[in-house]
Amino acid sequence: MATTNLSFAPPSYSRFAASNSQIRNPLFTCLPLPSSFSSFFLVRNEASSLSSSITPVQAFTEEAVDTSDLASSSSKLVLVVGGTGGVGQLVVASLIKRNIRSRLLLRDLEKATKLFGKQDENSLQVVKGDTRNAEDLHPSMFEGVTHVICCTGTTAFPSKRWSEENTPEKVDWEGVKNLISALPSSVKRVVLVSSVGVTKSNELPWSIMNLFGVLKYKKMGEDFLRDSGLPFTIIRPGRLTDGPYTSYDLNTLLKATAGERRAVVIGQGDKLVGEVSRLVVAEACIQALDIEFTQGKAYEINSVKGDGPGSDPQQWRELFKAAESK
Repeated sequence: MATTNLSFAPPSYSRFAASNSQIRNPLFTCLPLPSSFSSFFLVRNEASSLSSSITPVQAFTEEAVDTSDLASSSSKLVLVVGGTGGVGQLVVASLIKRNIRSRLLLRDLEKATKLFGKQDENSLQVVKGDTRNAEDLHPSMFEGVTHVICCTGTTAFPSKRWSEENTPEKVDWEGVKNLISALPSSVKRVVLVSSVGVTKSNELPWSIMNLFGVLKYKKMGEDFLRDSGLPFTIIRPGRLTDGPYTSYDLNTLLKATAGERRAVVIGQGDKLVGEVSRLVVAEACIQALDIEFTQGKAYEINSVKGDGPGSDPQQWRELFKAAESK
């Protein structure tokens, strides 16, 4: 097993809601993609093959954020799989920001260095492995891991991303199955990023998205996790917006925000249709790790214009709880 240790002094953790302790951070948004690309983002949770063509992120406005109540989470070690992708990189950046220890499992170690820079091994560890290959997943990779966030994925339709067997079947089904099979029973929670529409792959418009099986294979991955006996939470995002920031460094990631789409809508039963900021999805994954009643359940998530929960744990608890009462 190849291991890379990166060094980093974690920045101050800032919460969304303004309070007595505030700083001003740039609010980042991304210029819109051509409409022809929209179908690719509905069910994608990993690095984008379109990153080279995306307009650079630009700062337009400022937002006050709260820097109080920094909490140390030294008891956790979160394994992030797919951590250099559109959602995963934001998960990793947010864990670093919170001073939560994390371990990144990925195929290309250089990507981690480009995105997250030199980091202290107590903050971020990087191990090389490919979930598509069960033999790559050595037990030593999972030693000490307490929580897992899996946000791997590929494009719904054939693209350059499908080269080297990077298809939905290999990534969303075999990769997830191999990962779940390799995890120790001591893991306290597995959060899997899936997609809205997985239970409706034979209905329009989902049947179009599922022409090459992406929703079918995501659902198979969900079902395997359900049957594994591991404690889990499944997050099903709508069409992904904001980013992906796959060509930017940690400083850019830490400054990125969800623009105007900060209000969060959470549902159950695969009924939601809409869009969601990648930053909101990343935050939902991290929050779900510690909300006990989300265990063993799946939630759909969208974001809309308006003020949102940011990183406030109580507001996220209320949102998840409200989804169960609908």
